[in-house]
Amino acid sequence: MLDELTAGAREDAAVRRDALPLAQLESIALGTRQPLDAYALLAPVNHVRVIAEIKRASPSQGPLASIPSSQDLAAEYADAGADAISVLTESRRFGGSLDDLRAVRDAVDVPLLRKDFISTEYQLLEARACGADLVLLIVAALDQSMLAGLFGFAHELGLSVLVETHTHDEVRRAMDLGATLVGVNARNLTTFEIDRGLFGDVRGLFDDGVTAVAESAVGDVHDVQNYRNAGADVVLVGETLVRSSSPSTLITQFREVR
Repeated sequence: MLDELTAGAREDAAVRRDALPLAQLESIALGTRQPLDAYALLAPVNHVRVIAEIKRASPSQGPLASIPSSQDLAAEYADAGADAISVLTESRRFGGSLDDLRAVRDAVDVPLLRKDFISTEYQLLEARACGADLVLLIVAALDQSMLAGLFGFAHELGLSVLVETHTHDEVRRAMDLGATLVGVNARNLTTFEIDRGLFGDVRGLFDDGVTAVAESAVGDVHDVQNYRNAGADVVLVGETLVRSSSPSTLITQFREVR
């Protein structure tokens, strides 16, 4: 599944590149405002920070929410105190788009994460051009040389990077990379199975000073507390928020976890 998602995202980016060549996109990207320092704005504090996600669908669950206005939902997230907002831009299986990212950028001032299956510099330029401050790089989707190259290029663009891991070996690769914002996704993107204990199993491999992000398997405040007890500084929450009748209430509760 991960290979399929990454290949599809790369193919879709190639189509966009035919319409907007890299040199033109680079000019647009570098002409946008300087990205926010998401590393600083997500740094550990005495409570859990929350990255609230705008997510219309997923390969494992299918359609999750219609989300008629990504701007309105983002504004609700921000007003509730979300420390950052993640926007799914993958279209084939997650129903997202770069239009969502642009719309959300116009609506809020908090850091924005472009969450997609990124494997090219073109996609990083798109992220900067559309207003992202932070991008996702998935260790399992990239060999170490490609991961390091994209990690460095993102920083050249002023973008922060959330490096996502799923195994002990991937955490070690993230540490070798020098990543300082590292996520552990409880959902295996090859099988889509959930392992709620994975975060706690690998947290001890993190270097000092690394901000630890728990991704997936957050259903309620008890899940957030369990992640916090295991050493999470940040939780990334999508499905639970978009399906909730009051996502702002959940964000408030999650951020109260010490």
